[in-house]
Amino acid sequence: MKILIADKLHPVFKIEAERLGYEVDDLPDISREETLKIIDRYSGIAIRTKFKIDEELVLAGTNLRFIARAGAGMDNIDLAVAASQNITCINAPEGNRDAVAEHAIGMLLSIMNNLRKADMEVREGIWDREGNRGIELRDRTVAIIGYGFMGQSFARKLTGFSVDVIAYDKYKTGFSDEFAREVSMEQVVKQADVLSFHIPLTRETRQMVDDEYLFHFRKPIILLNTARGEIIHTAAVLNAIKSGKIIGAGLDVLEVEKFPGLEDLEWFRELRNNDKVLLSPHVAGWSVESYRRISEVLAEKLKTIK
Repeated sequence: MKILIADKLHPVFKIEAERLGYEVDDLPDISREETLKIIDRYSGIAIRTKFKIDEELVLAGTNLRFIARAGAGMDNIDLAVAASQNITCINAPEGNRDAVAEHAIGMLLSIMNNLRKADMEVREGIWDREGNRGIELRDRTVAIIGYGFMGQSFARKLTGFSVDVIAYDKYKTGFSDEFAREVSMEQVVKQADVLSFHIPLTRETRQMVDDEYLFHFRKPIILLNTARGEIIHTAAVLNAIKSGKIIGAGLDVLEVEKFPGLEDLEWFRELRNNDKVLLSPHVAGWSVESYRRISEVLAEKLKTIK
């Protein structure tokens, strides 16, 4: 029973896996090509985001029993092929849900209080109180799209802000709780002041948020995306900002991530120069604490592997 750690995971994963009787090769710098050559020696592989566990790699793992994704999303794993080979796939959304929720709230409060703009202006010798007057979150309606681990954590963190939290999840019903009430998408577009996405990237959600999607919102909104960049058509967000439909956007994830690829994209140049957009480098779920917690959760789930 051998596990290949093919990415940078907290050491606690290896320690706990070895306690369960696994032999663990911790090779965080291994390439995809190198992995292909040796994957048949392992009963399990642990990965974050370094490369995709695609059909070629899954089929090369002739002895694989499980794939462990150190994080929440599973879009970098070919789940259908894995299932066809009776390979169990596990992930750890419980490990970074608090980090994601806190980051989303940080972005929201920064946008509503003009913190980025105000900071830059003060550093440049501009003392503009009137131009940086904020708006309060109190009595606003925050709409959450996707009420899984991340959406639920975000709703809990909003407790105390005196907001109305509503949630829509296409694949769940009867999930209203003390933190959010279940609503239809029709209610979301009528009531939302803040729109926050907490859904996985799937064939159905890819480019889901386009011009038509945003057109239906009745009030100007603040849009937050800490899920996956590909669920949003960035050009549509920019169009909605120009029309006043979106008054601020906090984007931790983008359709294309990492440089130099971003530099050549027209929509990124527009984002970079737009003071209504707050950007971060896909780091919402990657806090100091979640780095360890994800590995702890993942190691605990090894006990469920048959």
